[in-house]
Amino acid sequence: MPELSVPSTASKFPESPDYVGLIRFLVEPFLELPESLKVDCEISPGRLRVWVRIAFEGSDKGRVFGRGGRNIQAIRAVLEAVAQAAGYSAHLDIYGSHTQGREDGGERETSADRPPSRRALPNKSAPKPRPR
Repeated sequence: MPELSVPSTASKFPESPDYVGLIRFLVEPFLELPESLKVDCEISPGRLRVWVRIAFEGSDKGRVFGRGGRNIQAIRAVLEAVAQAAGYSAHLDIYGSHTQGREDGGERETSADRPPSRRALPNKSAPKPRPR
């Protein structure tokens, strides 16, 4: 009597591309410390959506984004194309630093920390220009 095989989840959901490897391949060349790159990927088969989150040191932000954002736009375009080929939509979230606070590691400045602004008051003694 032949054995009955139980379908595995792998046959239910086709194998998805290696999004983490793809992002590492595309982003690491821009980083001074490639080992600082953290990549997280969440695949939602029910919604056919892929969320990729990356984090790296804030000092590398300019190189990763590129002039006018060209590098990051190209990375997003490649990610979206690969996801579309697999029948998914893709979204890329970028975090510029592993540290809390601002990218330079400092604390955020609040209005209480700043000196009060001094706006120039209008000079009432100056004559008003006449319309022509």
